[in-house]
Amino acid sequence: MAFVSSSAGERKRVARAVLVLAALAVLLLLMLLISMNTGYIRLGPLDVFRTFFGAGTAKQHLILFEFRLPRIVITMLVGAGLAVSGCILQGISRNALADPGMLGINAGAGLMVILFISFYPTTTAAPVFVLPFLALIGAGLTATIIYVLAYKRHEGLSPTRLVLTGIAVAAGISAAMIVLTLRLDPQNYQFVAVWLAGSVWGSNWKFVLALLPWLIVLLPYAFYKARVLNVLNLGEQTATGLGAPVEKERLGLIAAAVGLAGSCVAVGGGIGFVGLIGPHLARRLIGPKHQHLLPASALTGGLLLIVADTIGRSIMQPEEIPAGIVVAVIGAPYFLYLLARARA
Repeated sequence: MAFVSSSAGERKRVARAVLVLAALAVLLLLMLLISMNTGYIRLGPLDVFRTFFGAGTAKQHLILFEFRLPRIVITMLVGAGLAVSGCILQGISRNALADPGMLGINAGAGLMVILFISFYPTTTAAPVFVLPFLALIGAGLTATIIYVLAYKRHEGLSPTRLVLTGIAVAAGISAAMIVLTLRLDPQNYQFVAVWLAGSVWGSNWKFVLALLPWLIVLLPYAFYKARVLNVLNLGEQTATGLGAPVEKERLGLIAAAVGLAGSCVAVGGGIGFVGLIGPHLARRLIGPKHQHLLPASALTGGLLLIVADTIGRSIMQPEEIPAGIVVAVIGAPYFLYLLARARA
C-alpha cells in the first residue's frame, strides 16, 4: 500500500513538473512575440506575422530578421546558458548563493575578452568566433584558481569557502579590468563599457552561430548528469557512500558550468544575477530534483533575460538600458533577501 502511495505521489510530482515546464515554455513563446513587436520602430502583431511568413515589406523584413530576431535569440540562449550554469554550481557547492558572477567566472571570462580587445580591433569578423574560446580560457583559469584555493584535502569543498574565495578573486579580476580599460582607445573603450554594463551586443546571426554549438553540446550534458547532481547535493560523504566518483563528476560538471558561463558572457556581455535568480525561481516552481530543475532553469533564465532586454529597449526610447542593468535592479534586492534568509 505504501509503495502504491509512493508511486502515485511520484506520478503526481512528474505531472506537475511537466505542467510547469509547459507553462514556462508558453510564457517564453509569448515573450518572444512581445519582444518582436517592441522597438523604436513599431511592428504590429499582424506585421510581424506577415513578415515572418515572407509577406512583409523589405523594411519590415530588415527590422525583424536582421535586427530584432538575432538579438532575441541571443538573449534567450544567453539567459538559458547562464541559468543552467548557476544551477549546476549551486548543486555542486550546495550553496544557494553560488552563481557564475558571484564566483568570479564571469569576471575571468571578461578579463580575457578585454585583453584580446586591447590588442585586436573589434570591428573585424574574427572576434565573433574567437571570443567564446578566449572567454572559456579565462573562465576556466579563474574556476581552477577558485577551486584550488577553496578545496581542503581533509575537509573537501566547503560551500562557504567557495563563495568567499570566488568573491575575493572576482574583486581582484574586476580591479585588473578597470586598469586595462584605462589603456584602451576611445572606440574600444566604448565597446568595453557597453559590454561590462551587460548590453546584449551580439545583434546578428554570426553571434548566434558562435554561441549555439557550445549550448548544443553542454546543455544536453548537464541534463544527462541531473541524477549525478541529485547525489552530489546530498553531500560528499553520502555521495561517496552511494558509489559516485565524486571528484570526477564534480570536475566534469564544473567544466560544463564554466563552458556555459564563459561562452554566454563572451557573446552577451557582463550580465550578472541571471545564474542566481533563474535557478531559485525554477526551484520554487518545480522543486529540487535536477531532472526537472535544469530545464526549468533554462526556460526561466531565457524568460528573465528576454523580459529585461525588452524593458531596456522600450522604457527610454530611442535610448536603451543594458539588459544587465535591468537584471541587476531586480537581482540585487533578491540577493539581499537570500542573504538575509541564509543568515536567519
